[in-house]
Amino acid sequence: MITPELISRGLDRILPFVQKPARYTGGEYNAVVKDWDAVLYRLALVFPDIYDLGMSNLGMAILYDRVNQQGDMLAERAYTPWVDMRDALKRNNLPLYSLETRHPLGQFDVLGFSLPYEQLYTNVLTTLDLAGVPLLATERTVEPLILAGGSACLNPEPMHAFFDAFFVGEGEDAVVEITRTWTDARREGLDRTQALARLAQIEGVYVPSFYESTYNADGTLSATRPIREDVRAVVAKRIVPVLPPPVTRFVVPFIDIVHNRAAIEIQRGCTRGCRFCQAGMIFRPVRERPVDEVVAAVDRVVTETGFEEVSFLSLSSSDYHGIEELVSEVMARHGHEKLSIGLPSLRIESFSVDLMEKLEKGRRRSGFTFAPEAATDRLRDVINKPIGTQAMLDAAREVYGRGWTTIKMYFMIGHPTQTLEDVQAIADLSHAVRRIGFQILGRKSSVRVGVSTLIPKPHTPFQWAPLAGENAILAQIGVLERQLRAPGLEFSWNDPQETLLEATLSRGDRRLALPILRAWELGAAFDGWGDQFRAAAWRQAFAETGIDPEWYARRERDLEEVLPWDHISTGVSKRFLADEYRHALQGAVIDDCREHCYSCGILGQFREERRGVADGAWGCPPLGRARDRQPVSARPVPLYFNEEMSPELAPTAGPRVSQRHKA
Repeated sequence: MITPELISRGLDRILPFVQKPARYTGGEYNAVVKDWDAVLYRLALVFPDIYDLGMSNLGMAILYDRVNQQGDMLAERAYTPWVDMRDALKRNNLPLYSLETRHPLGQFDVLGFSLPYEQLYTNVLTTLDLAGVPLLATERTVEPLILAGGSACLNPEPMHAFFDAFFVGEGEDAVVEITRTWTDARREGLDRTQALARLAQIEGVYVPSFYESTYNADGTLSATRPIREDVRAVVAKRIVPVLPPPVTRFVVPFIDIVHNRAAIEIQRGCTRGCRFCQAGMIFRPVRERPVDEVVAAVDRVVTETGFEEVSFLSLSSSDYHGIEELVSEVMARHGHEKLSIGLPSLRIESFSVDLMEKLEKGRRRSGFTFAPEAATDRLRDVINKPIGTQAMLDAAREVYGRGWTTIKMYFMIGHPTQTLEDVQAIADLSHAVRRIGFQILGRKSSVRVGVSTLIPKPHTPFQWAPLAGENAILAQIGVLERQLRAPGLEFSWNDPQETLLEATLSRGDRRLALPILRAWELGAAFDGWGDQFRAAAWRQAFAETGIDPEWYARRERDLEEVLPWDHISTGVSKRFLADEYRHALQGAVIDDCREHCYSCGILGQFREERRGVADGAWGCPPLGRARDRQPVSARPVPLYFNEEMSPELAPTAGPRVSQRHKA
């Protein structure tokens, strides 16, 4: 049996020869180290990417704090080691271990993986392999429960073969319940299937081995149904009706990490209804923390961590009702300590500029971020982000006028109904902002333009839309690359092959497990890292397993089609999403749903949870009839980037981008 002592001796030999050995030592300030033998329940929280990214993940910090508050339970951390450390562990026959006590991961009761995005899938397999845990759930007997949670679990099917269970929703309370339930069941002598059956009774837990998928002759999904009578046909997400007190005792790393600061979640959920945004749909309803609770948390963070920056997290910080009061109070209490306050998600409006002015008073100003996502008023109506072009230019004038030297602008290409004029408008708007900067600051000013391709994510109004074709993507990028070559302009974009992989994995069904496994066997890992991404391995894996990624990613889906994630409920109804897709194709805008309820389904599904909270604690207005909206047609609007378009629809389409041959 491999002990922590043996692992420590092995690390003494290999750590001097790897990059950033502090990733693997543990012992950080505020790390919680409990007596292994004195607790009854042991959970390893695993982030399947490097320490530098995982330590910045607030969800991991929340669960770590929550579990370690339990006197009879411990939570320890593990991350996927970088390639040099991975190889060193294998050469020395050392298993992956926890940072706190260096116990092998296979000795924990539960391994809880965080899956915020799909490019981590092959890293999960790397981590299990290093831990000595069989990759396939069907091959495990005495091993820990392999559990996943996070946004990617809203479509768990591509990874169904590798996890014993998925948790859908917010895990602050559930993680404790799951760990106790599983451990107690195993100690009572229940076999793995019996223990999973008990686990499946917990709200939000999905056990994929208790369900089966069937398919139609054309390859589309027929149904995903339970094969046991004691499990739910639809697994609904679990929410925390009232946000618990925020984490303040953060683990302080020895090395610089991606976001080396404390993060306090001031609000969860969003009501703006951007149709491309998965987070805005799956994290409903909106729940705010009181201002005094956040201020008190900042006080404790400063005392307990020594961080010089605190970030106020929300999908839209400027939508938080008490944002002005919060910023003013924190600056009054900690401004003399040079504490930096970050508001990473702000709307494009003068109010946001005023907030940043207050936060950065007396400090050097560098970049200010705009994320309009589309460059024309028409297309912003399609995505339900109705920001006027003139309002953006006015905001840019204010930003440059107040001393910021760089404006970062983020756009998407591939939105439904997008035309060549919409693509051209990205260049036009970028040049217009650059001219404003030159007028005010001269050559000190700059504009950085980032363009990504829309990936139609599950549980969004765009989940039926296709991913744009690669030729069309390359043609658009080519247009922008040529037109954004100018002094003071920088242009970056996403690799279309990486985009195709993400779209395939996010929109796939159970059949995707085979190519995921095969790609990993061929060396795929760290797929979210450009220099590590192995497109050839994925192409070979898809070819060998008979899976066509184009079929999953670029096929427009009928509104009546059964989707791989239909048996997972976020509380937002499929009917509402379909209505919103129709509205998108007609360019119809709906209001912020704090102003009026559009009956998305959240209040119906979580009516009991809402009864237990104070009035006004949720951002939802009273449930009522939806406001009259523009009539819509079920006839889809053709998309210019479709490789084929029926002749009768062609006259109604926008201009097409000239196609570039694949390299």
